[in-house]
Amino acid sequence: MRITELLTKDTMNLGLTSSEKADVIEELVTVLDNAGKLADRNEYKQQILNREAQSTTGIGDGIAIPHAKTKAVKQAAIAFGRSTGGVNYESFDGQPAHLFFMIAATEGANNTHLEALARLSTILMRDEVRQQLLEAKTADDVLTVINSHDEEEEEETQSMAGKKDFVVAVTACPTGIAHTYMSADALKAKAAEMGIDIKVETNGSGGAKNVLTTDEIENATAVIVAADTKVEMNRFNGKHVIEVPVADGIRKPQELIERALKQDAPIYKGGASDKTNNESDKKGRSIGSTIYKHLMNGVSNMLPFVVGGGILIAISFIFGFNSANPDDPSYNEFAAALKTIGGGNAFALMVPVLAGFIAMSIADRPGFAAGMVGGMMATSGGAGFLGGLVAGFLAGYVVVGLKKLLAGIPASLEGIKTILLYPLLGIAITGFIMLYVVNKPVGALNTAISDWLSGLGTGNAVLLGIILGLMMSFDMGGPVNKAAYVFGTGLIANGVYEPMAAIMAAGMVPPLGIALATTFFKKKFSKQDREAGRVNYIMGLSFITEGAIPFAAADPVRVIPSVMIGSAVTGALTMYFGIGLRAPHGGVFVFPLVDGNWLLYLLAVVIGAIVSALLLGFLKKPITK
Repeated sequence: MRITELLTKDTMNLGLTSSEKADVIEELVTVLDNAGKLADRNEYKQQILNREAQSTTGIGDGIAIPHAKTKAVKQAAIAFGRSTGGVNYESFDGQPAHLFFMIAATEGANNTHLEALARLSTILMRDEVRQQLLEAKTADDVLTVINSHDEEEEEETQSMAGKKDFVVAVTACPTGIAHTYMSADALKAKAAEMGIDIKVETNGSGGAKNVLTTDEIENATAVIVAADTKVEMNRFNGKHVIEVPVADGIRKPQELIERALKQDAPIYKGGASDKTNNESDKKGRSIGSTIYKHLMNGVSNMLPFVVGGGILIAISFIFGFNSANPDDPSYNEFAAALKTIGGGNAFALMVPVLAGFIAMSIADRPGFAAGMVGGMMATSGGAGFLGGLVAGFLAGYVVVGLKKLLAGIPASLEGIKTILLYPLLGIAITGFIMLYVVNKPVGALNTAISDWLSGLGTGNAVLLGIILGLMMSFDMGGPVNKAAYVFGTGLIANGVYEPMAAIMAAGMVPPLGIALATTFFKKKFSKQDREAGRVNYIMGLSFITEGAIPFAAADPVRVIPSVMIGSAVTGALTMYFGIGLRAPHGGVFVFPLVDGNWLLYLLAVVIGAIVSALLLGFLKKPITK
């Protein structure tokens, strides 16, 4: 398929008028919608903004490639836009963007569509193409430029004979449409300029292309993995591997190639096919982000146990607070069963699962058993959630140490390491340290924190609610937001439920505040914003804080402080009212399950949303036509 079958005259705008990112996205979405390419323009725009929230698609050199693959697309298409004055698009190089290619891929996009989209990304890496597009006077001129460079690429083959400096690379991004191929082309172009032989495998939506052979990997000086998604890593055992985000392949190709030539990277010693099992590339990922990655792996796998178990426990309380107690007059057999399933079993597994998956993130499967046992010992020893965190990291790094220690054993004994030596020594070492070193002091700290939170006076409780509310709206789904969520989840495990209620209520405020503001302060928002604002009613009531992200991205100076203040008010009120929540989930669905008066809980959310809406109405400037 030719690129110009997707990019046509009716999907072009050679005179974009916007100067800001959000506005130019709106212009390009309108182009696609007017051409009949979209089934749902609002959903498509939301998917574009969600992709931008992950990382900007402004790739530098004056180009931006916003893209989305979604069922909201009726027919695969490309919209081209050009801005003479330039648009502040938060590009990698900090420069304004002038050329825009908005890609609309259908959810079931076939390989011919995906290959054409991939070729477009490749073509745009060429200086002469960008210059010709800037100088094109008509839509026909644009099509001529694209057609003149649109050639089918053949699979690369490499001969190892006589090569001294040879580098292999893999590129991959979650969407697999643009960044995958642009990163690959940037690496290949820079390698050619430096006189270095390179082969790059691309893992795009159309599947893996230019797949690296065993011979090529074996003879490579080093491996570059520029990826934001899963890559088959087991084949790189024993090689120096540089792991970086896919954007670094576009921005820093020379630095990556130079590091590869110097073998400035750890040797990969994983045993699984998941790149997350590798030891962290110290220059590609900071210590803090590495710890965060391992922690989130544990939390994400733990959450189903907490959510399911917590809601079952909460439902049991509908029959009476003591309805699971056989000695109480309100005893109900069904309620007792719910509490046994939710509390006695699902909740009992949450800390071991947390520790097990943290350890597995660090040391792959050999760390899982030691982490689970360490987490179980934290639970039975009174160290609770904090002990589980310690157990997970302890077990993971104990097994990493064992891998290094046992690296030199004879090859004939290689097979017993995973099934015997790692679990035996990992569980034993982790268990002894948990039993004799960790459990008592961490258990005492855990008890002290729980007692302090349970005994908070009204003033201190309100202050804690304010802090948690601010954290929930600071980055709306980012690390700070998740830190508050993990804090509340840990307290649930210790029997303290009020902070989680504040966290969940505060997380509903940003989208609800924006929805109210777009409804009652219409002159302060564009028509498209008002339409998106209506969707935020549903998102807010469903505890989807991310519904506020597009508005925050478009006007962070006014939106973020407004929603943070509203969330702080809600957090403070829920703590003041003494509301508790036993499940780490928000939205109107859990309102009847809270400990305390659910009408006061609702009131706290409504007041916070109104505060945010009023602040937005005051701070936002009227839209000028």
